[in-house]
Amino acid sequence: MDRELLSYKGAKLLFAITALLTFFQGLCVILQAIFLGRVVAGLFSGKQIASVSSDLLLFFVVLVFRHFLSLVIKKACFRFADRTSSELRKSFLTKLFELGPKSIRKEGTGALVSLSLEGVLQAKKYLELFIPKMAANAIVPVLILLFVFWTDKMSGIILLLTMPVLIIFMILLGLAAQKKMDDRWASYRVLSNHFIDSLRGLPTLYYLGISRLHKKTINRVSEKYRSMTMGTLRLAFLSSFALDFFTMLSIAFVAVALGIRLIDGHILLEPALIVLILAPEYFLPVRELGQDYHATLDGKEAARKLRAYTNNTNVDSLSADAAQQHLQWSEHAVLDVKACSVTHEGAGRRTLNNLSLHLSGFEKVGIIGASGAGKSTLIDFIGGFIKAESGTIKINDHDTSFSMNEWRQQVTYIPQHPYLFSASLRENIAFYKPDATEQQLLQAVQAAGLEPLIRRFPGGLEERIGSGGRQLSGGQEQRVALARGFLCDRPILLLDEPTAHLDIETEYELKEPMIHLFQNKLVLLATHRLHWMEQMDRILVIRDGQIVETGTQDELIQTQGVYHEMVRSQLEGIL
Repeated sequence: MDRELLSYKGAKLLFAITALLTFFQGLCVILQAIFLGRVVAGLFSGKQIASVSSDLLLFFVVLVFRHFLSLVIKKACFRFADRTSSELRKSFLTKLFELGPKSIRKEGTGALVSLSLEGVLQAKKYLELFIPKMAANAIVPVLILLFVFWTDKMSGIILLLTMPVLIIFMILLGLAAQKKMDDRWASYRVLSNHFIDSLRGLPTLYYLGISRLHKKTINRVSEKYRSMTMGTLRLAFLSSFALDFFTMLSIAFVAVALGIRLIDGHILLEPALIVLILAPEYFLPVRELGQDYHATLDGKEAARKLRAYTNNTNVDSLSADAAQQHLQWSEHAVLDVKACSVTHEGAGRRTLNNLSLHLSGFEKVGIIGASGAGKSTLIDFIGGFIKAESGTIKINDHDTSFSMNEWRQQVTYIPQHPYLFSASLRENIAFYKPDATEQQLLQAVQAAGLEPLIRRFPGGLEERIGSGGRQLSGGQEQRVALARGFLCDRPILLLDEPTAHLDIETEYELKEPMIHLFQNKLVLLATHRLHWMEQMDRILVIRDGQIVETGTQDELIQTQGVYHEMVRSQLEGIL
């Protein structure tokens, strides 16, 4: 029995209801056997059909009632599974947004997409099937065994002794199947990520002239997954064969024992028939559980992974009153970061090392440093995408964490490559504020300089962009990201190399709307382009995960330190 299964909301109540209905189902099974045994024994002894018609009618009534109970159980389990799987998907997607892009990069886009789509459907199937099977295995065999012992003790002993053998074999096969499933799930995750990466990288592979060579890699990954899937199927077929074989063997033992004693006159035909009819019903719940165990093993693993994500504790939270009082950013707010260290996954070293930082109000802060110095990590850290290993964070003199939802809801994040969803331009702009009015949307479009682009589109704001739609240039993508920022209008703006991939002409076209977006916000801009520093109130120079210089542009040039050397190097490169 899976303990986690009963931890879902409403699962215990459903199990109690299912157990009660299953108990009545078990009684129906016994009554069916009694009435059918009477009918067959009566006809065999020479009675007319009319004399056994009442028993025959009762048999059909009990049969219909049994299937009615089965229908009620299935309906209740379906509703529970449907509701729970919907909540799982919603919680999973919400948690992904809370954890941020670092978590997605760690697991892989393909694996997470597969988990949110196919994984949720598999989990739904598992939740729908497994609870009634658990109840049936706990109740029906016990009822039948007690009745068989009361009817014929020897048959009861045979059934009692053969059931443990079947259960032990199921456990052994289940352990082997779980190992196979773990390997297969890992392979499936690799295949999903590989598929998405291959689709995204096809243009690059084509331009490099190696798209045909990539075919071998695709074949190798696919073959590995096929091999593991076939191994799991072989084990499932072996399990089904073993269950059927041992079940038939056990029923045969009961039948032979009944036949011998019937010939010797030690048992009457009617009780012998009743026991023989009940023997397959005794093993049926175990057989169905074994078959559904393999059918729902994917769902069990998917449900476990979904729960692991939704139970992730990397996101903190405050009460609404505390958040309003402590975390609300304004022109008088103060942020103090002291001795914080962060180790970026895969870096093997600290990308932020004992970093201290003071920010206040709506100042504009530029972050400068060489590649790998820790600029992007600092942006991710303040955005709440990664946690510090040590140090303290205080906002308005209150200890806090950047991973709190109340902090993140005040942050607008613009990366180097904004993601465009396969949807209309309107939906992409209003992604963070879907309830925006038409006037608010048009104001954001105008502020971001998107009007000329929209006029060229036949569908205007309804034009489909992203995958499968109209493709936008890098500058146009950034304008969409700026429009999102203007529309949601949050007090904290984080920009991570937003113009690094653009030519200088396009960058200067974007500069004016970006500077307009900076107004009345705390701005942190990580960039290599030093011309942005003229618009910054303060500059942070980062080297090896530490802030080595801080001040205005004039102050840093006068000190002739690291920033002065960077300016001189860029000027020499231009000249």
